[in-house]
Formats: sequence, C-alpha cells, structure tokens
Amino acid sequence: MTHNFRKLKIWNEGMLIVRETYNLTRTFPDFEKYNLASQMIRCAVSIPSNIAEGSSKNTDRHFGKFLEVSLGSTFEWETQLIIACDQEYVSNEKFKELEEKIQGLQKMISGFSAGLRK
Repeated sequence: MTHNFRKLKIWNEGMLIVRETYNLTRTFPDFEKYNLASQMIRCAVSIPSNIAEGSSKNTDRHFGKFLEVSLGSTFEWETQLIIACDQEYVSNEKFKELEEKIQGLQKMISGFSAGLRK
C-alpha cells in the first residue's frame, strides 16, 4: 500500500526541520561547516527522505522500517541540537523551540508507525 508522502503531516513537519536546520547551521562558526553543521543537515534531510522513500513501499511493514530510520534520525538530530546548545551556537530560547518541534515530530512518527502496525 503506497502513500502520497507530500500529504503526510510527518513528511511536512520533517521538511520544516530541514528548513530550520539550514537556517540555524548558517550561523555556526566556519570550522563547524564540515562537522556539526554538516551532520545536522544530513540528519535533518534523512527525516523526510526516509518517510518519502518508505511511502513507496508495497506493504506497511516495509514502510515501517523506513519510519524507524526516520525516527532514529530525529533522535540523532536532537542530540546534535543539544551539542550545539552546549557549545553556545544556539540560544536557550531557540533550543527550547526546536526541542519542542523535534519531540513533537518524534511523537507523530511513533504514532503513525503504531497505526501502520494495526
């Protein structure tokens, strides 16, 4: 069963994380360009990319595997956000805003996955 990924709220929320990540990492120090900034961008891009790829699978079980990867990327991204805050690349206010967004997306992906398993 395939899904139109562009209509999925989890994909759209993932795309918002991608936009936020590009905007955020542009403010990081130059020496982080190939380090933390690059890693955060890769993680962010992985979130909606795996949702989109999984949506093309013929079974919900296969789609679920891609959602697991996407969910893993959200937790990896959250860890990198914590690191960026610890290094003072992100204000506490921005950190809290982004932390709420990523945790909300984690819940959405988990809920969507649970619905596929039923």
